[in-house]
Amino acid sequence: MNKQEFTITVYTENHIGLLNRIAIIFSRRKINIESLNTSPSEVEGIHRFTIVIDELEEVVRKLVRQIEKQVEVLKAYYNTNDEIVWQELALYKVSTDEIAEKVKVERLLREYGARAVVIRKDYTIFETSGHREETNKLVAVLEPYGLIEFVRSARVAIIKASRGFHEKIKEFEAKDPGDEVIENEYLGKQEEIFTM
Repeated sequence: MNKQEFTITVYTENHIGLLNRIAIIFSRRKINIESLNTSPSEVEGIHRFTIVIDELEEVVRKLVRQIEKQVEVLKAYYNTNDEIVWQELALYKVSTDEIAEKVKVERLLREYGARAVVIRKDYTIFETSGHREETNKLVAVLEPYGLIEFVRSARVAIIKASRGFHEKIKEFEAKDPGDEVIENEYLGKQEEIFTM
């Protein structure tokens, strides 16, 4: 089996130190994180981590199970690139003098879906979004025109087949507690826990 790119999506409560604990899970296994994005999710109080790695599926499966053991983690998923819709944002800073002199640059920018977000006398900043290959191509195109700086964001992704985490939480909240009683002997004490 060969390594391939996987996107791991983790839904969590927003607690201090959780990002560090998740990063340690990767570093202990000597797995390099290619991209990491954290943001609020569609559910208030719940955050979403989007992590991109190159690894074997068996390793990713174990990694996701380990991440889910963290107390604040509600659910973690992993997907291949075919199973998600994803984008990255890129910014390009180019010398305004160079751009102004070259009329064909405007045509190139339209071809790559880029737009100007800042225009100053000394530089112009363009923005585009897309897959990494697309944003890298525009770097190569702009280099001859005085590319000063380039930066790309982390991946944002949505799972194609998912109904959304919000729906799953609503389903979970709608379930009635079960009547079954389970004895828990944790720390030598017996407690009755009602299962859901």
